[in-house]
Amino acid sequence: QVQLVESGGGLVQAGGSLRLSCVVSGRSNSEYGMGWFRQAPGKEREFVASIAKNGETLDAYSVKGRFTISRDNHKNTLYLQMDSLKPEDTAIYYCASRDAPWSASGSGDYKYWGKGTLVTVSS
Repeated sequence: QVQLVESGGGLVQAGGSLRLSCVVSGRSNSEYGMGWFRQAPGKEREFVASIAKNGETLDAYSVKGRFTISRDNHKNTLYLQMDSLKPEDTAIYYCASRDAPWSASGSGDYKYWGKGTLVTVSS
């Protein structure tokens, strides 16, 4: 059974940083594309960043230059380093895993999802 568990969310002031983690169990993290999505109150879930098996990354325009996705295959863990946070980054952040080695920006391209971790950025 594949499980994804996010952690690292919390309350931070604008301009601050947080690092989210997503521990994967039940499959090898290194073989598949993985991604981060977020959903703000009253809004649809949106793509944040994705990383392929070969390490290539894909970022949403809204977070480019501020957020960095990475993975530690030995720890079977996905990360999202978030810097220069803005109030509009407030959302529940979800990690997801594909059944393919490439990155992708569509939520329908992902098979497994975590339950999310809440990030709140105060102004």
